[in-house]
Amino acid sequence: MNKFPHFCITFLLLMASSAVSQDVVYNFDDTADFSKFKTYKWIALEKVAPIDELTDQQIKTALDAAFAQKGLTKVEGDTADLFIGYQTTERIEEKFAGVQAGWSTGPGWYAGGWHVSGGGTTNGQASMIYKGQLAVNMYDPANHNLIWRGVASKTLDPKAKPEKRQKNLNKAVAKLMKNYPPPK
Repeated sequence: MNKFPHFCITFLLLMASSAVSQDVVYNFDDTADFSKFKTYKWIALEKVAPIDELTDQQIKTALDAAFAQKGLTKVEGDTADLFIGYQTTERIEEKFAGVQAGWSTGPGWYAGGWHVSGGGTTNGQASMIYKGQLAVNMYDPANHNLIWRGVASKTLDPKAKPEKRQKNLNKAVAKLMKNYPPPK
């Protein structure tokens, strides 16, 4: 019996499964005390590629459930321990600017949401969000610094059926939240 075809089939199956798997990367501020964060508030990041309301709600619902499992409670007031925003693209590559330390009005708000540009010094670097990625950013409202960022690839596919999109999103969020809080 020739084993070569079985080897080829096994190899092709392994390659196909790795081609569709989701990759997750994260980074964090190792000086931040993550044990003090108990509440969070959603913020809208400036210069984020627009996304439809249904997908926005699906992303927030999936993340809300994951945050709750990590002991974080969503609040509406400005007294949250964390401000959380996300970035995503479904169709095109987008380059997003780093976070700025200054704001033009109020305590970090402007008419369209959380303000990430303006005067001040840059606390982050420009980053690329590639097609289908979901990037979650956590900010410490006390000093306006980015303290945790996780990016999941192959998360959103506008051509996928709704059930498949939700399954991919839930899987990506679960993988992302394995890395929160980061190890001490």
